Order: sequence, then structure tokens, then C-alpha cells
Amino acid sequence: MSDALWSLDSYLQTCLQQVETTLDSYLPKSATLPTSLHDSMRYSVFAGGKRIRPVLMAAACEAVGGQPEDVLPAAAAVEMIHSYSLIHDDLPAMDDDDLRRGKPTNHKVYGEAIAILAGDGLLTEAFILLSNPQILPHVPPSARLEIIHQLSRASGSLGMVGGQVVDMESEGTDIDLPTLEYIHTHKTGALILAAIEIGAIIGGASAAQRLALHRYAEAAGLAFQVADDILDIVADQSQLGKDVGSDEERGKATYPALLGLEGARQRARDLRDMAFTALKPFGDEARPLRDIATYIIDRSF
Repeated sequence: MSDALWSLDSYLQTCLQQVETTLDSYLPKSATLPTSLHDSMRYSVFAGGKRIRPVLMAAACEAVGGQPEDVLPAAAAVEMIHSYSLIHDDLPAMDDDDLRRGKPTNHKVYGEAIAILAGDGLLTEAFILLSNPQILPHVPPSARLEIIHQLSRASGSLGMVGGQVVDMESEGTDIDLPTLEYIHTHKTGALILAAIEIGAIIGGASAAQRLALHRYAEAAGLAFQVADDILDIVADQSQLGKDVGSDEERGKATYPALLGLEGARQRARDLRDMAFTALKPFGDEARPLRDIATYIIDRSF
């Protein structure tokens, strides 16, 4: 792709618009009974956000020679699961947050019971979508099964849910760096890894390409969380979209707490370099992945 034509902002915006349209087409409409549940589901899904996971999925597909538009149904499924996790994370029994992306959290608008059920509904809708044989018709059944398996594993007790449990159990305690990295690679990194691996599968990646993208995903997923930890300290509320310093107030372990602010920033730079190294086998077709890794880090500096 030509330098004169390439723009990460344009790439992100195009992907965001495509994912928004896809989500709108697959999610039940607010007028569908039970209306309170479907309105709650759509409230959180369309509350904003950069759609980083769908962007990474599309970029991974493109890096191995696929068409980024082919991932859109799978990208929508990943966003449904991500939105469900945020609804549940914000509940009083967990992080007890009042704001998400600058708006009242789901349970503040719809109540705790509907918020719980909205999260349950989004998780289920993701797999209804991916298991529909009319969706992703060009993907062989064996590859579809692998996609469902990858996303299920990333979302469950060995992935995102497990990371959330260790995160909650670690609040107010002194933990070491390996435990912190376990939390982040599972709570946040697992879904990012799954998004990239699914993009590679849909794009028809070779075994070598998949291994390289797996290494990229591990580094980029952890870098994303390091940057979030830094932002919780240095950002203002309008930039962060939630209460500033909430991690520190709850006694959560973070990279700045363990390594200091500059140490955390150096860790983020090291992870970005690891992501770049993983992409060495690829040419210009992986430029979106390289620029996204830089973007993830730059937002915290």
C-alpha cells in the first residue's frame, strides 16, 4: 500500500464503520421482545470504543493475503463478547464502576438484573452468530469449528473469565510481576489473541504465518493492558471514559505500581518491539498491524 494513500486513522475509521453496521444487522433490535433486555444489550455494544479487536482481526486477515471484509461477522461476535465482559466487570459485585466510555454503566441505566442478563445474552448471541452455517460461507466447517473453539477458550475460565477471577482475588494484596502478567494475558490478552488468530484462520494463513501472528498477538495484547494501566494514572476522565485512578482506589496491582511509571512505559516499548520482531516475516501487507502496535503504546505517552 502506498505511503501517500495509507492512513491508520482512515483504516481504523473504515473498520469501525463496517463493524458498527455488521453489529446492528446481527443484534436483535431494541423493539424485539423482551425490549428492556435488547435495549440494554445494544446500549453497551454501541456505547463507543475503538473496536481494536475487530481491527486487529481484519489486519491479521489482510496480512496473510485475505480480504479484511471477510472477518466482519466473526469480528462482530468478538465485540459482543467484549461488551458482555465490560457489562459484568462494571457490576457492583466486581469493579463497581459508574462510567464506561464516558457514559453511565449498564447497571446504572437498566439495573443489575438486566445488566447481568444483557451480558449473558451477548455472550450467547456471539455463538449463535458463529455457528450459523449461512455466516462465513467461504470458511470450511473444520475452520469454523476451530474459530468457535478458539473464541470459547479465550472467553472462559482458562482465558478472560479466569483472568478476571485472579484480578479480583488479588485486589489489596502485594503480587509479583508474573501474577500481574497472568492477569493481563488472560483478562485482556486472551480475547485479543483470539481475534488475531481468527483473522489468520479466515485469511487462510499458513502454519508459519499463524505462529508469527500468535507471537505478535501475545506482545500486542499485553502492551494494550500496560498502556491502560498507565492511562489510569495520567489520563483525565474525558480521555479515559471512566473514573480516573479507579485501579489505585481498589488496590489493584498495575504495571506503574510494580515498575514505576517510567518502568511501565519501558515495558510497553519493549512489548511493541517484540510485536515488530514477530512481524518480520511479513511485508507491507502487515503495515496495519505494525501501526496498530505503535498506536496502542503512543496513547499512553
